[in-house]
Amino acid sequence: MAAGAAAALAFLSQESRARAGGIGGLRVPAPVTMDSFFFGCELSGHTRSFTFKVEEEDDSEHVLALTMLCLTEGAKDECNVVEVVARNHDHQEIAVPVANLKLSCQPMLSLDDFQLQPPVTFRLKSGSGPVRITGRHQIGLGGTLNFCPHPLSPLAYEIGDQHLKLRTAHF
Repeated sequence: MAAGAAAALAFLSQESRARAGGIGGLRVPAPVTMDSFFFGCELSGHTRSFTFKVEEEDDSEHVLALTMLCLTEGAKDECNVVEVVARNHDHQEIAVPVANLKLSCQPMLSLDDFQLQPPVTFRLKSGSGPVRITGRHQIGLGGTLNFCPHPLSPLAYEIGDQHLKLRTAHF
């Protein structure tokens, strides 16, 4: 029994040293902090495109995670095709249709955190909308942004100026 207690104390001692700065010069990476802001825009006959971009001098990593596209009040029963214009892996601009919404058969589409890096332009290629696009603008601070955050990450809610801010740490 004493040997088991000694082993447990040795493990806990190593664990606390690892958290404090490493064992034998091996350092544990600092957690990446991520701010997450709700995002939303609306495309219609009056506003056929919307561009989401960040300031160029910002060194943080930004991701736009789309959650849903849906027709809103006043939509007609017509095909509403929404196109995303972004950059591919070769940094070439490409346009891809991501949704074809129609009030009578598919008024909404879940995109399950479809992730894009800004700048991103949304276009209503056909139809008159209105189409609401929702998601989260994620900003990685202090390291590389984890594109697939662990679902059990601790969250703290803060109320910012005019929007709800989610703060989470990823290890």
